[in-house]
Amino acid sequence: MLENIDNKEPLFPISTAAKLLNISVHTLRMYEREGLIIPFKKESNQRLYSKADLERIECIRKAINESKISINGIKTIYSLIPCWSVMNCSHKDRKNCKAYNEHTGPCWNYEHPKTICEKRNCRDCDVYQKYTQCNEIKELIKSISR
Repeated sequence: MLENIDNKEPLFPISTAAKLLNISVHTLRMYEREGLIIPFKKESNQRLYSKADLERIECIRKAINESKISINGIKTIYSLIPCWSVMNCSHKDRKNCKAYNEHTGPCWNYEHPKTICEKRNCRDCDVYQKYTQCNEIKELIKSISR
């Protein structure tokens, strides 16, 4: 059923996403507050989740439950995604970028004044969209280190 759905299309209301993932709505809201996920929000402020969002949350759940990684640990792992390389940031952008200079959370948790990302919507960014599954993050880091 889900295999025919566009990976990025926000379709699932929060209650449906929670049921599909077998978690509570409260847990989804907590992941959002912690900056681990960015659900799509309609003008009415209703949250919608895509298949890619569900995959990201499954990765988060696996890290927490199987690997015993804390939420802060996951935020640190996400902070290691070399967003500056993915976005091809200039050295000037890197100097102005907290995501490049800090390691407390993913780049999508920061404001990006005076950088290439200043006017971009983080939910639509390649860094957020392409690296939803745990193995994708690892492969990105490996490809850059070669």
